[in-house]
Amino acid sequence: MATVTTDPQTRPAAARTPLAERGLGRLRHAGNWVFLVPALVFFVGYQLYPILRVLYLSFTDFRLLTQEPARWIGLQNYAELLSDPIMWRGLGRAVAFTVMFLPGAILLPLLLAILVDRVKRPRLATFYRVVLLIPAVVPSTLIFVLWTWIFNFQIGPINHLLVNVLEVLTPQSAPQWLSGTFLTLLAIVIMETWWGLGFHTIFYLAGLAGIPSEMNEAARIDGASEWNLLRYITIPRLLPIMSILVVLRFGTAMAVIDEFIIFGGFNRGSATYTWTMYMYDTSFKLGNLAQGRAAAIGWIGAILMMIVVAGLLYVFRPRDA
Repeated sequence: MATVTTDPQTRPAAARTPLAERGLGRLRHAGNWVFLVPALVFFVGYQLYPILRVLYLSFTDFRLLTQEPARWIGLQNYAELLSDPIMWRGLGRAVAFTVMFLPGAILLPLLLAILVDRVKRPRLATFYRVVLLIPAVVPSTLIFVLWTWIFNFQIGPINHLLVNVLEVLTPQSAPQWLSGTFLTLLAIVIMETWWGLGFHTIFYLAGLAGIPSEMNEAARIDGASEWNLLRYITIPRLLPIMSILVVLRFGTAMAVIDEFIIFGGFNRGSATYTWTMYMYDTSFKLGNLAQGRAAAIGWIGAILMMIVVAGLLYVFRPRDA
């Protein structure tokens, strides 16, 4: 006598009830979530928990080198920092650096991408792309060593050019690029712009590849100039990419710390002593390592940055509608 299977997955579709169908659908969806478990563990353990932990510490007087347990002090850290001139000077220096850095970091790669995009020979265009990416793959340690030598007061190529080749300055009046003055900020801006030039250019080249060539050809037939092509066709279609670069580079410029430590040090009078330096100094170098106060410094800077990022996203929003 033949046996009749009762497996719901092998049962004919007409014999399945709506309840059984819903049950099978839930099982399939539950199986899909299994593949997200590693990413969720990483996100919670390495991103969400540290963020919440730092937020909690910002409301305490936690000090790393004391035996006393941390006390909950509420908004005391924030109140003290909002009246702290060192905090506001640090934020002002970070804003000055960002204002100096962003225009070149966004506009120079755009112009370079347009020039490279006009190259019609495939091999030559590929060569340009490879050359542009070289700085992006060089380790940061070598980048810092290279530019420290370039800006060296005595043997650096820049001062050698100004003093010995062009003879516009004397050895006594040659600029001291790494002395912690405004020139140090300018030196870091030059280095960072060069460092990210090729990487940002590739972003724009990817966007230019998505613009149909027929649009530019039709506009040229109608008598449009290169400026009109750039203004009415190219830039509007590159706004999404430009917004990504502006937001990313704004965040990294406001939160620069490695370059300021290497080029400027921990002198509070230095132009490179920004709010991130103050946070690091407070957390790891001063007294009992007041990490609760340092956490509050970080959150004040992060909140201000998020407000500006929201404004940038509004400015660079799509305008097709």
